[in-house]
Amino acid sequence: MEINELKQIDKTVKGWLHESRDNVLRKIDTRLEVDTKTSRRDLVTNIDKQNEKFLVGKIREFDPNAQILGEEGFGDQVHSTEGRIWIVDPIDGTMNFVKQRNHFAIMIALYEDGKGLLGYVMDVIGKHLLSGGPDIGVFDNGHPLPQVKDTPLREGLIGLSGPMVLHNDYNMVDIAQQSLGMRIYGSAGIDIISVLRGELVGYISYLKPWDFGAGRILCETAGLKMTTIDGQRLDVLSSTPVLLATRNAHQDILTIVSQ
Repeated sequence: MEINELKQIDKTVKGWLHESRDNVLRKIDTRLEVDTKTSRRDLVTNIDKQNEKFLVGKIREFDPNAQILGEEGFGDQVHSTEGRIWIVDPIDGTMNFVKQRNHFAIMIALYEDGKGLLGYVMDVIGKHLLSGGPDIGVFDNGHPLPQVKDTPLREGLIGLSGPMVLHNDYNMVDIAQQSLGMRIYGSAGIDIISVLRGELVGYISYLKPWDFGAGRILCETAGLKMTTIDGQRLDVLSSTPVLLATRNAHQDILTIVSQ
């Protein structure tokens, strides 16, 4: 894709995100309609649904021939990475949204034939938008993202999944102990932003495509590694335990996982 076309898409998507954020903030203090999906900890609200419908509508109008994969099911049934695929997470961290009205994100990704073109992760309350892709670089609120330091696990904080730590999946307790400390934010988007900004050396959780699709593009562009928990290539349509980290921390963690 030509760089001018990418920049035009980038400008357009940022406009959607700012409008989407405004929509969410206008309704954040209203009475929410909250339902459960797979369990009592897996929530969806009327705002999740409204926001996904809004974003899907914008994408349909802008790119009518593309497929759309949305968390709440208002897109398409996507089974192939051929052509253009937009991936949408309208509210990432819905439990945080419901219980705290904070620490949640909106995420959009654009892939073409399996290659990540553009990714967007917006911290709604913190008003941080991480955006970009391999052909234009990564930006934090419009400013070029500084080079992420290649910090080893022992010298940084690590973002982990609470359930994975409680069950010691993949030696999570040892990973936490070998770091300077673990953090559990409850939102993949917030964790991804924290890794990109150098606040965490890594993040591990069970993720679905809408949880990592945008972050994968940004993190790989920034020189970070995002793989399956055992270091294998991450398929954009997969649902699996995901390991995101600096290159040094990634190797440190793989060593612990394999023990």
